[in-house]
Amino acid sequence: MPPLNIGFVLTRLSGTDGVTLETWKWVRVLEEWGHRCFFFAGVSEAPPERSMVVPEAHFQHPDVLRIQRDLFDDLKRDQTTSRQVTRLKNFLKQRLHRFARTFALNLLIVPNALSLPMNVPLGLALTEFIAETGMMTIGHHHDFYWERTRYLVNAAADYLRAAFPPALPTLYHVVINSLAQQQLAWYAGINSLVIPNVMDFETPPEPPDAYADDLRQELNIPEGAYFILQPTRIVPRKRIERAIELVRRLNRPAVLVISHAAGDEGMEYARYLKEYAALLGVDVRFAAARIARHRSRDAQGRKVYALADVYQKADLVTYPSQVEGFGNAFLEAVYYRRPLVCNLYAIFRLDIQPKGFRVLTFDEFINDRVVEDVRTVLEHPERAQAMIEHNYRLGLKHFSMRVLRRRLGLLLSLCLGESHGCPPEG
Repeated sequence: MPPLNIGFVLTRLSGTDGVTLETWKWVRVLEEWGHRCFFFAGVSEAPPERSMVVPEAHFQHPDVLRIQRDLFDDLKRDQTTSRQVTRLKNFLKQRLHRFARTFALNLLIVPNALSLPMNVPLGLALTEFIAETGMMTIGHHHDFYWERTRYLVNAAADYLRAAFPPALPTLYHVVINSLAQQQLAWYAGINSLVIPNVMDFETPPEPPDAYADDLRQELNIPEGAYFILQPTRIVPRKRIERAIELVRRLNRPAVLVISHAAGDEGMEYARYLKEYAALLGVDVRFAAARIARHRSRDAQGRKVYALADVYQKADLVTYPSQVEGFGNAFLEAVYYRRPLVCNLYAIFRLDIQPKGFRVLTFDEFINDRVVEDVRTVLEHPERAQAMIEHNYRLGLKHFSMRVLRRRLGLLLSLCLGESHGCPPEG
């Protein structure tokens, strides 16, 4: 199998968001097969010698934020915004050409930057770059603009039709759930391959070690209180207020720990959650500063815990999202063998629940039944053991790295020919 130089282009390759985590899993598989991976992003945790960091590619760059505010606040945009979009698009396109030359790229993989318009100039630059070079490209689409209410009213219809996603002869499309596959065909007439999010179920997690023995103490979780984990970013569609309500209605000593940061969609929702928790008298920890993908130390010398540490110390995981592209936190809870309470969001109903997973569920709102179910699991953990072992076996069958290897190998065969498919297993 001839090795490839593969370039990943995304707004952010950093932290514990789902797009970043799934990108690293793809990188792992591709490098196992002997390919070399390089990275173009607004912020990147990849090795510097294999990265091109362009701050204007990040969705939080000041120029990008100004453009986005005008594009997605009403039905009319200012002429200055159009000029700024063109200027930034041309700048980013030049950097993409330099990226391709510098690392002699054979293939481009674009996680989410051609589906969710968080950086419109980057999507347009990518579209023109692919059209001009004819480079084989895989668009790895986690979310689409039509799934997000904040993009429905816009002055960017021409940009959205052109680049989110574009229809180009050398661009192959991957989605992470079957509903997105149907919608992409309906909205844009584009065929796609489903590759779900995965976890390394073939390799069970290492048992907890001494590093995380003080995690509860460091997060100021009182002795005897339940540790309830909300392992998501703080954005409105995660509906974290439902988790706060659940903790309140449990009527047991408990602390809700929110592991990820706010800011991707502003800070108003985080402020609302703090006020709501205070109103209900719920103890909440906003712990993103102490939790990362890997263990480390912060600027004050305090421990930063890996997400794996936090899962393994939690008594229960809450996942009350209204909308999810797939459900990374769901798979993580299954992988770390934690009991889970979950809203019946659409992709869970369609692609996950039919596989037979056993979780505590509710439909849109917290009721007495789910509160009692959660109390039972917390107070009788032996009852959860059969559930979590059953779920792990299903995760191994349906959402393992083996599944990713097979489907990604098929995708490379479609893009580049049979010689670039995955090697035979075993």
